[in-house]
Amino acid sequence: MKRDDMRGVFKQHRGWLLLSVVLLLTTMLAGVGLLGLSGGFLTGAAIAGALGAGATFNFFSPSAGIRGLTMARIVSRYFEKLVGHEATLRIARDLRVWFFRRALPLAPARLGSSRTGELLARLMTDIGEVDGLLVRAVGPLLALAGIALAAMLAAGLIYWPAALLLLVLALLVGVGVPLMAVRHGGEGEQLRAQRRSTLRTLAFEGLEGAPDLTALHARQDWTALVDAAARQLADSDQRRRRRLIGGNVLHAMISGLGLLAMLWLALSAFEAGKVEAPLAVALVFLTVALLEVAAGSGAAWQALQSARVAGKRLNQIVEQAPAVVDPADPQPVPSGPATLSFEQVVFSWPGEPRRLLDGIDLRLAPGQRIAIRGDSGCGKTTLSALMLRLWDPQQGAVRYGDVDLRAFAQDNWHRQIAWLPQGAPVFAGSIAENLRLGDPQASEEAMWSVLEQVRLGDWARQQRGLSAWVGENGATMSAGQARRLALARALLRDAPLMVLDEPTEGLDVDTAHALLIDLAAALGERSLLMITHGHLPEGVVQREYRLHQGRLLEVE
Repeated sequence: MKRDDMRGVFKQHRGWLLLSVVLLLTTMLAGVGLLGLSGGFLTGAAIAGALGAGATFNFFSPSAGIRGLTMARIVSRYFEKLVGHEATLRIARDLRVWFFRRALPLAPARLGSSRTGELLARLMTDIGEVDGLLVRAVGPLLALAGIALAAMLAAGLIYWPAALLLLVLALLVGVGVPLMAVRHGGEGEQLRAQRRSTLRTLAFEGLEGAPDLTALHARQDWTALVDAAARQLADSDQRRRRRLIGGNVLHAMISGLGLLAMLWLALSAFEAGKVEAPLAVALVFLTVALLEVAAGSGAAWQALQSARVAGKRLNQIVEQAPAVVDPADPQPVPSGPATLSFEQVVFSWPGEPRRLLDGIDLRLAPGQRIAIRGDSGCGKTTLSALMLRLWDPQQGAVRYGDVDLRAFAQDNWHRQIAWLPQGAPVFAGSIAENLRLGDPQASEEAMWSVLEQVRLGDWARQQRGLSAWVGENGATMSAGQARRLALARALLRDAPLMVLDEPTEGLDVDTAHALLIDLAAALGERSLLMITHGHLPEGVVQREYRLHQGRLLEVE
């Protein structure tokens, strides 16, 4: 079975990645070769000029090489940027798809313990660190290794001691110095990522709760928290820059000493008659080019370290065990009307000793409508969560047509349910786009029908009809209108079971009662499980229960 992990995302684009690295290496090789050849060419020209008219000098071969390398560098640089950005954008896209694909089965049971701002930080910032791994870290480091190998090979053909010196320099400035600069940096990167998430979370929650903060005169206190988090992040960024600057200083010192050593070695070899002057100068310029390429190795190692920390943070989310899993051999869901039953169901939240549900027995026959009441926190919403199979009971069973829900594939079971949760969102888009989340194939006639059922028809006609834009979180609607639109979406879904959690929240009493009466008429043969605090008009449900201390009591 193919493993769905982060490495798999990069493997899908290994062709683009390999091509990008090859083009980057080609660009660097052309640059290094251009510098070395130009140095040798200029030296040869200067010597020929100093010797006078009788001196011979090969002008055409080096000049042709310079022109060829210049053109090769321009072309490879262009395509390296093109391919590199294409690979990065493809990886960025697929990483986000991968994260959503792995994280969504964890909602809401596992993701409910994470703050929204924290999830946003992982989705945006951490994935941003990982998707740039090629451009900022792996590509430059692999290209540097290729450049070092090519430079040593070229130096070895000219004068083998120079190749040894380049090997030492490459190890020092390409590996040793950067690793010293980023030593213990993993802890710093982890702290920086945590502080970045804290700042994003505080900023997000401050914007979301701005009206409440204003009403409570707490905006200044919240702003102070955001400012403190920003200062902590700035401190982490400053420490990070100091490590990089320290590495750059050490790199410059070693580069200077290495260049002097190569200059002394080249001059000694020239004086001993082992190397011609142009080739001796070429060794010096080759060293300059290698040191220049290696100057970015510190930033590359730091980016690699940051990406590793970000990758671990992403895996901390997606590698959580889901609250429920599909069976290896799922059974088909009964096609006809069937009874939903809770049989001695016991449930408590992980780590909590108190039984939220303690021996619940309940039967919902086809076409039956029941309501469940109870104080806040008594477990009413948990009961609906077990029905939706967002959690499994610790004891007992929830059955549909005498089959335990754990025997069904989750997707197949969810197709049997239309659900309106508390705080059901209205998404940025048109009325039609929001409604079609309930039924993607719904006709305009069907959508107008459900709008009339929830008493939104006149409002929709006053707008631009079904194409009217409702804004993010229903910004152009009142709270009651947004609630009714979410209810219309649930009614549009063709499912035998309907679960409504506080369907009239945000509505005045008269509108709520009218809506519930219309709802009862619109249900048809569908079964209804309603969770509510409010009083229900006569005829909306056939039975009412009260949940108290984990027990379900029928209300006479």
